[in-house]
Amino acid sequence: MASTSPAIEVEVDDRVVRVSNPDRVYFPETGATKKDLVDYYLAVGPGIVNALWERPCMLHRFPTGLSGEKVHQKRLPKGAPDWVETVRLHFPRWNRTADELCVTELGSVIWAVQMSTVEFHPWNSRRGHVEEPDEWRIDLDPGPDCDWATVQRTTAVVHEVLDELGAVGFPKTSGGRGLHVYVRIEPRPFADVRRAALAFAREVERRADDVTTAWWRKDRDPADLFVDYNQNSRDHTIAAAYSVRGTPRGTVSTPVTWDEVDDVEPDDFTIATVPARFAELGDLHADIDEHAFDVTPLLEWADRDERDGAEQPDGAGDEDR
Repeated sequence: MASTSPAIEVEVDDRVVRVSNPDRVYFPETGATKKDLVDYYLAVGPGIVNALWERPCMLHRFPTGLSGEKVHQKRLPKGAPDWVETVRLHFPRWNRTADELCVTELGSVIWAVQMSTVEFHPWNSRRGHVEEPDEWRIDLDPGPDCDWATVQRTTAVVHEVLDELGAVGFPKTSGGRGLHVYVRIEPRPFADVRRAALAFAREVERRADDVTTAWWRKDRDPADLFVDYNQNSRDHTIAAAYSVRGTPRGTVSTPVTWDEVDDVEPDDFTIATVPARFAELGDLHADIDEHAFDVTPLLEWADRDERDGAEQPDGAGDEDR
């Protein structure tokens, strides 16, 4: 039977957010509740706000906890206070618009959690230049038979190539089996950023074992790691830094240092463990905005690859799904 515990009021800076059913269990493996989820996001407040700041944000909601239905929510849920900000987006495929959450304060995050949000999936562009991403995302996505050691080895290659480019990468666990590296960039159109991401992915593929850029799953070895450049396409989103994931243990997509990559395990980071880590280390992505990279060298790599006969892969037209 669903929890009917009395609602509570949570003070968030100068906002008060009413949280209903705070004792409802969201994470069955640990028994963590909706209130525990609220407390987690309060504990990492500066980090999650920095990750979401002024970005259109899709919400992954679980109205009855992880044992129930998962809702992928583009439009802001009804009943939002007038101080919760949004950004209007156009989706060409359907010729429709949607007003998505646009976080500018921690209160908006906690209100979204009240509305049963577990995961926050922001765009890689901001509302001031929605069609020009300022974040390049390197998504290391392991196949079903790919082990964590392969992810770790490939991350070292990613770091090596970024260093050669003079780009500063900010790694984080995915909250699942993979790893992400974010690079702040000077805003460019989605097509440019995706093309640059593909050129980088191909360079990693050339240097690393068991790595692929093959778009279709049927063309990949299950033991390979896919460098998913398409996460830089329009309206493709992945979990933000400090976002909880919808897993039974409440794992967290957690920033790590490059030196930590060889030692950490993805399941090390949960809503129970990350608050103490954040209190000790702060936000490891706090200064990402200070390191904007110009992707022009990567576009030159893309030109080179195309001259050498590289084809535009399938999936290129999936930018307004």
